[in-house]
Amino acid sequence: MNETSTIKNLKKKRKYFILCVLLLLVLIPMFFLGYKSVKTYTELKKSTKGEEIHSKIRKQVVQVSQPFSILFLGIENYATKGAGGRTDSMILVTVNPKDKTIQKMSIPRDTYVEIPDQKRSSKINGAYNGGLQSTVDTVENFLHIPIDYYVTVDFNGFKNIVDAVGGIKVNVPFDFWENTDTKPRYKVYFKKGDQQLNGVEALAYSRMRKRDPRGDFGREDRQQQVMLAIIDKLKSPETLLKMDKYAHEFSNNVKTNMSLSKGLTLFNDMKGTTSQNIETLKLEGKDELMNGIYYYMPDPSSVNYISINMRNQLGLDQSPANSVDTK
Repeated sequence: MNETSTIKNLKKKRKYFILCVLLLLVLIPMFFLGYKSVKTYTELKKSTKGEEIHSKIRKQVVQVSQPFSILFLGIENYATKGAGGRTDSMILVTVNPKDKTIQKMSIPRDTYVEIPDQKRSSKINGAYNGGLQSTVDTVENFLHIPIDYYVTVDFNGFKNIVDAVGGIKVNVPFDFWENTDTKPRYKVYFKKGDQQLNGVEALAYSRMRKRDPRGDFGREDRQQQVMLAIIDKLKSPETLLKMDKYAHEFSNNVKTNMSLSKGLTLFNDMKGTTSQNIETLKLEGKDELMNGIYYYMPDPSSVNYISINMRNQLGLDQSPANSVDTK
């Protein structure tokens, strides 16, 4: 073999080597992301294994493109070691995928309502003592809005999720302090302005109401602020590399009856939604003591206004109370 042939062979080997390196640089991330995607999908499937619920208002299953409702529930069950418990926060959301619009409202935990399953009237947060279906029935009976889907997260799960995303940053509206739910308990001090929070601190920040001049409504604003902060972290570029870790935390701490395919379709349909497409409805009412117990007494006209608006959002008729919708 002459010198010219040797040089040509070396050049070919060099090109082949470079090509192999380039292929590896492309394929390794692809295999990595593929592995991450499979793990993420498997973990997220676990979170959709929540119990089934049945609406007494809407008898038909909503299709992918139809407007629907989601009831978000923050569960306080650490005192009962995971059994029963109460809903410390309740947020009802109606979504119209076609118009890319969202309506949301917080239901104060002390709202005085009829709890059909318990055949009595009391604070709405006590409905969960009778189970998830009891809470669904109570909200439907109260607002005359069908509940299609739910999402629950307990306090420990909330803390784990915040820690999993590396903590969150919030803009504290005023100076205050709140005790943690840990043992031993300790005070966390919040100063007006931007503040980085871990899971325990975020939970304390979300739960405080006694030192908030707006009471439950101020707390609801902070709870929604924390939810948006978590979503912002999940939208960051680093999410791609940690998506299986996040999915694992969500699957362990979040339960829903919404299928993964429905959730992915919803994400795709609503990714263009902006704050201008989100409307917040407020339940008006007044504070009242009954037998020394505090209740939030909802204004019937406010209940009616919310019911009409959310039913319109869902494409339903303004039906009278206790009606059954076939849409």
